Amino acid sequence: MAMGTALVYDEEMTKYKLLWVDPACKIEVPERLTVSHEALVLSGLAERCVSIPVREATDGDILLVHSEEYLEAVKKTPSLSLEDLMTFTQQYGDVYFHPNIYHCAKLAVGATLQLVDSVMMEKVKNGMALVRPPGHHSQRSAANGFCVFNNVAIAACYAKKNYGVKRVLIVDWDVHHGQGVQYQFEDDPSVLYFSWHRYEHQSYWPKLRESDYDSVGKDKGAGFNINVPWNKVGMDNSDYLAAFFHVLLPVAYEFCPDLVLVCAGFDSAIGDPEGHMCATPDIFAHLTHLLMNLAGGKLCAVLEGGYNLTSLAQSVCQTVQTLLGDPCPPPKELPGPCKSAVESIHCVRSAHKQYWCCFSHAADLPVSERSTKRCKAEEKQPTGVEHTGGGVQEEDEVKGEELEVVWPEPPLRPAPPAHTVVVLPGGEAPPDGCKPFTSQHTPSPVILNRLRESFSEGSDGEDTLTALCVLIDLVEEMERNKIRNGLALVDSVSTAMRCAVQHAVTTSLTNRVLLVCVGDGVVPAHFTHDGKAILVQISAKESEVQKSKYHFPVYLKKGCSDVAGFMQTVLSILLPLAYEYNPSLVLLALMPHSGVFHDAWLQLTGLLQSLAHGHTLVLMQESEKVFVNSTASALQGNPAPSLGPLGAPLPEDMVSLERLRQRMQQDWKLLQNTDGDMGTKSTSDEHR
Repeated sequence: MAMGTALVYDEEMTKYKLLWVDPACKIEVPERLTVSHEALVLSGLAERCVSIPVREATDGDILLVHSEEYLEAVKKTPSLSLEDLMTFTQQYGDVYFHPNIYHCAKLAVGATLQLVDSVMMEKVKNGMALVRPPGHHSQRSAANGFCVFNNVAIAACYAKKNYGVKRVLIVDWDVHHGQGVQYQFEDDPSVLYFSWHRYEHQSYWPKLRESDYDSVGKDKGAGFNINVPWNKVGMDNSDYLAAFFHVLLPVAYEFCPDLVLVCAGFDSAIGDPEGHMCATPDIFAHLTHLLMNLAGGKLCAVLEGGYNLTSLAQSVCQTVQTLLGDPCPPPKELPGPCKSAVESIHCVRSAHKQYWCCFSHAADLPVSERSTKRCKAEEKQPTGVEHTGGGVQEEDEVKGEELEVVWPEPPLRPAPPAHTVVVLPGGEAPPDGCKPFTSQHTPSPVILNRLRESFSEGSDGEDTLTALCVLIDLVEEMERNKIRNGLALVDSVSTAMRCAVQHAVTTSLTNRVLLVCVGDGVVPAHFTHDGKAILVQISAKESEVQKSKYHFPVYLKKGCSDVAGFMQTVLSILLPLAYEYNPSLVLLALMPHSGVFHDAWLQLTGLLQSLAHGHTLVLMQESEKVFVNSTASALQGNPAPSLGPLGAPLPEDMVSLERLRQRMQQDWKLLQNTDGDMGTKSTSDEHR
């Protein structure tokens, strides 16, 4: 199995800059690259990565996407005078040329392809390329938006040609629409392109009609182009996560890519002069993690935009640290998506419902004219702003009084000394990379008395008591951040769950426990009334009654054996709930004879690792021993196997899930994905 994270960087790509006055291009500076790399070095992240040398792209590489005429024209730029460079530049939009930019652009493409080679040849598991110039705006015969050659589009074509990749997912989280990528693949069903971008009803650059939600692709590529237009500024972490949970992830799992390429533009982070968004740098840790179990972990992130040097450097570090496998920081308070974001998500789901099974029960388009009727740019121009080239500047900025945005440093992400421990009966050898766990502490009399009263029954009571004491000690070691996660093979999952939850909610170290039960069986729902624990059980038990806002019985007709229904539950119900709840500890229980598909279980295990600093305790019955080695591997951060393209969930399951979502979305705002969900103004709207 491939190990390690690649970092591709060469200082040579900093050696060009704007040589004349151009307000639209002044923010594209060499320091964008140097501060990103310096931050990785100073944080110690760079030395943990596998350094990959950069090469120049060949003509053949570039011609995979660009025309020969355009390539030949760019080749001439190194010998042009300053006046001729300015003239050459004027035929394109919001870009500039420099005598060295052709060389740097070839290095940017070559660096991206070096990363693809390293991942596809399994020299590394994943990686990031710090490149300049960026690429996602450049088109077949045109430079555009600071971009000369389309690095990621070339990488997708290169992977298909050289490695026989059948399906490529491109995730573009830059704040601008990557129209160059869209144009390249809009009729190609082998490439799924997802982009969210500042749009403001076509008033924000690049002001294209085809950047809206209803541009879904053409001919055989219909449905494989997904645009999420942000029609307001100020989108925050909740909005970004909602777009992932309700749009990207369900489609991505149904598509089942062989390779994930990320147009990693960080102008979508807080403080950026282009984006004016409020998402903090640590959100990119979570976005990265949520993509890392796709394509068997083959993920290549390639730098695009990012013009606030502080948030850019922080966001790059958050992304690389997650690729390295460090625990994600706890998500900050998530008030839920704003009304404008929900409208956009609603529109996207409705526009794509004919193409993707996961959207088959999506609501029809909203009736609000501002969501469905195209508005002319001049009619929707925000008051008090002035458009200059590729961005929007506030009045104070235009006057030279740049507004200062302040946000806290991303939280530390300490990795516990022990990664994964296991509790196995009979002194069995632990899986590779795991440590056996034995209790090192004598439980207090209070704990012993509580255990005897609640769990010690019959002739084997003392054996049960001993086993539960070990389990409690493991929970406490995780709470103290001495152990990241663990797996326990137990005599009774129900008993072990009740014991672990009871202890966790009565200690001062844990204040929120997420309990996820896979399969039928008795679960401790009585702990969920005060909010100290939340329970999600996925099973075939239709008669289960919901006991509180913290209790989610999810009924699937075929139980956990239906992979499509199971994953739809995980992505669109469980993850939004879990993120909004923000647990301190995750208990994941595999009930006996659950029927869950092995690889779907591993996907669930991997996805939940982004929560609670990775503190997950997996409980499974001794009869489920076949799951031990693979579950331990997932807990150690190894990507789960791909599930294959998912079919349609059972219609009755989709109806059941939608009823549950509608019933709970007023209590849990991250479940909102339809304009009609927002009957009352959310708190987050009041501040945007």
